[in-house]
Amino acid sequence: MAVETKTDADPTTGHERRRYLLARARAVGRVAVTGAAEELHVSVETVRRDLKLLESHGLVRREYGVAYPVESAGFESDLAFRESDWLPEKQRIAAEAVLHIDDAETIFIDEGYLPQLLVRHLPTDNPLTVVTASLPVATMLAVRPSCSVIVLGGRVRGRTLATVDHWATSMLSEFVIDLAFVGANGISRTHGLTTPDPAVAAVKSAVMRVSRRRIFIGAHVKFSAVSFARFAEVPDFESLITDTGLSLSEAHRYTDLGPTVIRV
Repeated sequence: MAVETKTDADPTTGHERRRYLLARARAVGRVAVTGAAEELHVSVETVRRDLKLLESHGLVRREYGVAYPVESAGFESDLAFRESDWLPEKQRIAAEAVLHIDDAETIFIDEGYLPQLLVRHLPTDNPLTVVTASLPVATMLAVRPSCSVIVLGGRVRGRTLATVDHWATSMLSEFVIDLAFVGANGISRTHGLTTPDPAVAAVKSAVMRVSRRRIFIGAHVKFSAVSFARFAEVPDFESLITDTGLSLSEAHRYTDLGPTVIRV
C-alpha cells in the first residue's frame, strides 16, 4: 500500500488535499484537475485519485477534467451561485418546458433559478393559476394580468427564498394541480429525486401528491447525483427535461423507468 509523505513538492496530506478540493468546488462551483494540481504542487493523477474518492463519497461529480460539488445535507448552493451555473443549458430547458403546458390551467412552479427562467417563457395570452413556494417566482408573475398567483405560506428559507414547513404542505393538500414543474438537487435511477433539506422535500412530496402531471426540469449535472432527503421516484414523472450533456445511453436508461427524456 502506498504511503503519502508530506514534502515541499506535496505540501498537504491526502486528507488536507481533499478538504481543499471540496472547499474549492463548493466556493467556486467547480474545480479543474489541471489547475488544482498546479496549485497543490502534485501530479494530475494525484488530484484525479482524490476527486475519485470524493465522488465515491457522494461529495463531487467528475466530468471531463472538472469536478462539481454535489449538494448534500451539509451543503447547498444559493440562488446567486445558481444564476451563473449552466445558464445556456437552463435557458434551453426552460424554453422547452413551457411547450408542455398544453391545456393545463393550474400549474406549480418550483423554487430555484431554472424555474425563474421558465417564468420568463410562460405565454402571456392564456390565463393561468400558478402555485409556487418561491417568492421570486411569485414576484415575477404577480404583475401579469393573465396570471393568478398563489404563494404557499410558511417559513422562508434565506438561501433559496422559498417557503417550507407545515403551512406550505397544508395549503397544498387543499389543491388539485394540473401540472407541476419540479426540480431537484439530484436525480438517480436508484435513489430517486433528492434534496438536502427534509423541509423542502416535504413540500415537493406534497406537490407530487396533488399534481395530475409532473415534469422534472434540471441540467444534466443533476443526474446520478444523490442528496439527503428523497421526495419522489423517477417513474412518478411523465417527462424529464434536461440538456444534451446527459448522454443518449444514460437517457435511455431513465426512459426504461417510464418517463420520456427530452434533451435540448
